[in-house]
Amino acid sequence: MRNPLSKLLRGRKYGDEVIVVSGLPRSGTSMMMKMLDAAGLPIMTDHERGADEDNPKGYFEYERVKDLKEETDKSWVRNARGRVLKVISHLLADLPDDNFYRVILMRRDFDEILASQNKMLERRGEENPIADQAAKEAYIRHLVDIRFMVRKRPNFEMIELQFRQALEEPQPFVAEINAFLGGGLDEEAMMSIVDPELYRNRKAGLTPAAGCEP
Repeated sequence: MRNPLSKLLRGRKYGDEVIVVSGLPRSGTSMMMKMLDAAGLPIMTDHERGADEDNPKGYFEYERVKDLKEETDKSWVRNARGRVLKVISHLLADLPDDNFYRVILMRRDFDEILASQNKMLERRGEENPIADQAAKEAYIRHLVDIRFMVRKRPNFEMIELQFRQALEEPQPFVAEINAFLGGGLDEEAMMSIVDPELYRNRKAGLTPAAGCEP
C-alpha cells in the first residue's frame, strides 16, 4: 500500500506519475497497453504504427520514444504525466530525471521471445543479426542492468510481470497491476483483452516463471 504522505511529496516534486509499460520486443507490451487502455487510463500514442500481422491488435506506440537516447531536449516526456507511455526496456535508462516513473516491466521466456522475433523477421524477409544464444545471454545481462538502474534512481518504481500468467491466471495478474497503480481500475475490462489465440510461440511445459530468471 502506498504511503499517502510520500505520494503527496512526490506529486509536489514531479507532478503526476508517468506510467511506463516496458519490456523486450515481443514480450507482451502491446497487450499490456491495450489492457490499461481498456481499464480507463489515458494512453500516450500517436497512432503512427498501426496493427499488422505481428500485432493484430495494435502497438500503442509513440514514435518519439525511439529517439530518447539521441535527444538532448526530453522535456516532451512531461506530456506523459498522468498517462501511459510505452518505452522499450533498452531505453528506460534514457528517461529524464524530472518525472516519476511507475514501470510495468513485461517478462516472457527468452526462447519464446526469440521464436517470435525470428518469425517476425522471416515474414519481413530480414536476416537475424545475432545468434539466438548470444541474444539470450545479452537479454539476461540487460535485465540485471535494468534492476540495478531502478534501485539507483529514486524516481523509479517497477513491477515485473510474466506474460504467460496473463493468459493462464488473468485474475491475479490484473489484480497485481491494479494494486501497483493505486487501485480503481476496471479489472473485468482488463481481463477481457486477454486473447490466448495470440499466444503463437508458446514453449511447451513451461510454468509461468520458469526459464525467465537471470
